[in-house]
Amino acid sequence: MSAAPESPSRPTVTEREARQVAEAAREQDWRKPSFAKELFLGRFRLDLIHPHPLPADEHVQRGEEFLAKLRDFCETKIDGARIERDALIPDDVITGLKELGAFGMKIDTKYGGLGLTQVYYNKALALVGSASPAVGALLSAHQSIGVPQPLKIFGTREQKETFLPRCARTDISAFLLTEPDVGSDPARLATTAVPDGDEYVLDGVKLWTTNGVVADLLVVMARVPESEGHRGGITAFVVEAASEGVTVENRNAFMGLRGLENGVTRFHRVRVPASHRIGEEGQGLKIALTTLNTGRLSLPAMCVGSGKWCLKIAREWSAAREQWGKPVALHEAVGSKIAFIAATTFALEAVVDLSSQMADEDRNDIRIEAALAKLYGSEMAWLMADELVQIRGGRGFETAESLRARGERAVPAEQMLRDLRINRIFEGSTEIMHLLIAREAVDAHLSVAGDLIDPEKSLGDKARAGLGAGVFYAKWLPRLVAGPGQLPGTYGEFKHGVDLSGHLRHVERTSRRLARSTFYAMSRWQGRMETKQGFLGRIVDIGAELFAMSAACVRAELLRGRGENGREAYQLADAFCRQARIRVEELFDRLWTNTDDVDRKVVKGVLSGTYEWLEQGIIDPSDDGPWIADATPGASQRENAHRPIR
Repeated sequence: MSAAPESPSRPTVTEREARQVAEAAREQDWRKPSFAKELFLGRFRLDLIHPHPLPADEHVQRGEEFLAKLRDFCETKIDGARIERDALIPDDVITGLKELGAFGMKIDTKYGGLGLTQVYYNKALALVGSASPAVGALLSAHQSIGVPQPLKIFGTREQKETFLPRCARTDISAFLLTEPDVGSDPARLATTAVPDGDEYVLDGVKLWTTNGVVADLLVVMARVPESEGHRGGITAFVVEAASEGVTVENRNAFMGLRGLENGVTRFHRVRVPASHRIGEEGQGLKIALTTLNTGRLSLPAMCVGSGKWCLKIAREWSAAREQWGKPVALHEAVGSKIAFIAATTFALEAVVDLSSQMADEDRNDIRIEAALAKLYGSEMAWLMADELVQIRGGRGFETAESLRARGERAVPAEQMLRDLRINRIFEGSTEIMHLLIAREAVDAHLSVAGDLIDPEKSLGDKARAGLGAGVFYAKWLPRLVAGPGQLPGTYGEFKHGVDLSGHLRHVERTSRRLARSTFYAMSRWQGRMETKQGFLGRIVDIGAELFAMSAACVRAELLRGRGENGREAYQLADAFCRQARIRVEELFDRLWTNTDDVDRKVVKGVLSGTYEWLEQGIIDPSDDGPWIADATPGASQRENAHRPIR
């Protein structure tokens, strides 16, 4: 067997090449309807989400039975304070979760899994994440982005039969994409997988490998060089963590999620059978993005659990704590924060449950809905936790251990804030999610007018694009002028004591307003639209609020119809929609009245050193190490920190 050639240095790519790599990984077609996509186009398709889809009875029974077992396990076996204190999930907890079947929640029963639906998988993550966010992250990384999910969609029969039974009961998996110098720009991926007979030889370094320290199986993204018989490109592989040449060089520590088994993993001449390749060469990014279509829902599911806990603590504390003769909850300054937490928790649960049920039914394309759920959930959960800390005052800043030591209830509010902070970065930062969703939201425009704004297209291409765009916009633009949101009686079925129909009419009108704003911006900036990231972010945030308002109203009506706290659900939906409408108006104002241009000038000045004088008068406690660690391929010089759990 011949020796594999040395790995090439990190690829150098232009901005355009990087965009082309990302574009090629996108799902190009819309074969199923999408509520959120239509919303951004000015079409409020309430029929796609109402009546609210429901799980089958057998799925409910299976899910509820498991939740009961999981709740008992969480209450009796998981000590969240110990995990926080020791920065480690005890081996017996992980072993117990394996025996319970928690590592196989989403794996089909024929492979030894529990076969739970997305709805109940998310409910389970919210439950276990409330006991310990680190345990929730362990289970989520294993099933949402680890080996089970990509194999479920893209794996061969042999791969499923080989790996899924292991993942269901015994093995922990991890997903490895990020590198020390590569985050959301995979075009620069440096880890290579060089073909060598019926194997690939893997070389490179991966950073922030959640579960990587304890994993048995890894999904690794690596670049296959183009050669005769090999199309090459970024490719996905299942790699045995115990393979020769795999070294966990460091167990990383963070401000939150202290029990997270996250590390740095080095691959040096690691031999991977070609049969362990997932999909074809060059399909790696598409596999990763497709996996995340539903995988992203796990994170906002745990944010729902966080919101519920914040509400519980806010309620109990603000009723017990008195100030100036009455409970602090009855002071408007505090009460408004509690109302925000309650209404937002209701809406966020509505978003997650609706998106999850649509994922289970597979009638709709939910790639935008899942991305919006992740974006909205991570941002709003952080705000709710921050408000809880404020409500608790000095006790919110104090650790649970300190509170316990001096005789008070050990409420880990500050830990919740620290643990939630990573969610705005995990699985696509807020800034990247804005760009990803914006790209999908304007897909219809780029499909018909993309060549018009592409500076590299010929005049002939632009002329043909102009004809196509003319036909599309001649039909589309008139529909943005008027709609059912202007008719007082529309959506009357949402009027039961509290009137939610007005909020849905507002969503319909605002959806058309959002589409008009997007069209105007494309007409104004054309090819420069992609550089207007502030504008695009606000467009997406408006869409997220409209989606959440829609989901909240639909959920309230579902609960009313089922006799489950319907009156209270209507009240919460009404409060949330009123709060959201204020935020939406502020976002619309900021579309055109903002400091984006001034900010860009200041940024250039900062980078050029113009304002360096402003930094005088401090001491920087950082050391003088490199900003980015060396990731040159080669043999590891460090002790292996891999810690498999058996």
